[in-house]
Amino acid sequence: MNKITGLIAATFAAYHEDGAVNLEIIPAIVEKMIADGLSGVFICGTNGEGPNLTIEERMAIAEAYVKAAGKRILVLVHVGHSSIAECRKLAAHAEKIGADAISSVAAFYFKPGSVSNLVKSMAQIASAAPNTPFYYYNIPALTGVAMDMIEFLRQAEKQIPTLAGIKYTAATLHEYHACVNYKNGKFDILFGYDEMLLPALAVGAKGAIGSTYTFAAPLYLKVMKLYEEGMSEEAAATQLHAVNMVRCLVKYPPIPAQRAIMKMEGFELGTCRLPLEPLNEKETADFKASLEEIDFFNVVKESRQLID
Repeated sequence: MNKITGLIAATFAAYHEDGAVNLEIIPAIVEKMIADGLSGVFICGTNGEGPNLTIEERMAIAEAYVKAAGKRILVLVHVGHSSIAECRKLAAHAEKIGADAISSVAAFYFKPGSVSNLVKSMAQIASAAPNTPFYYYNIPALTGVAMDMIEFLRQAEKQIPTLAGIKYTAATLHEYHACVNYKNGKFDILFGYDEMLLPALAVGAKGAIGSTYTFAAPLYLKVMKLYEEGMSEEAAATQLHAVNMVRCLVKYPPIPAQRAIMKMEGFELGTCRLPLEPLNEKETADFKASLEEIDFFNVVKESRQLID
């Protein structure tokens, strides 16, 4: 697989009223992602509540996305789990159904204690899907595993034949910069902090994966377009709209708040699973008012017109 350019949306899990996974809504989500100009979807990750789902549910979701995408956009399947044996089942399944890539976080209960241990773990997972590109999902804020990613690349390139790169969800831009330039850009280092997309572009990012791309992709695609055209001030002004939105968002639990935005945009995803809890009515109303105060929905709509 060639390096990924553009934006990959980290999509959200959807549930019926009885708590069962809603697979029926997935084609509509995929069509929205395509219409919004995204390059692909990243499924069953943090925002997709992968750790909250059974592996049978994760497999069913992966199948639904691969079928709905029909190779029109990329489908990256997160296969991370606290059990490497379960990771391997998910990885093998993703390859069997034709996913474009797989990705895994580090084990988050019994954590790897060194880079070599992390690489050994990821190699075991990746080997279950020997023909599918593998991305290590670096998200130390959630896993508690913060390793030297250059050292990871050094060791992993020798042990993981399918290593495509890293999903880099950390604010350490200097290390991200180093990873992008490792061996003249050998690996695909996809940036994962949406509110820092512009600074990441400045140090060489070409592709990014993020949750807010699910509902605000046109805004970020406009940032990328302006940056590519050398209009740095305009790009910064546009990125600020995303920053202001995230500042509203982080006053609430981030996944439930983003699910609330999806509902505002007409996508009823149901109630997230415990320990996550949805925003209550007052929180939703206050949150919506704060987004309207910064004219967020109109900014996204206007950005879409520019991209179209």
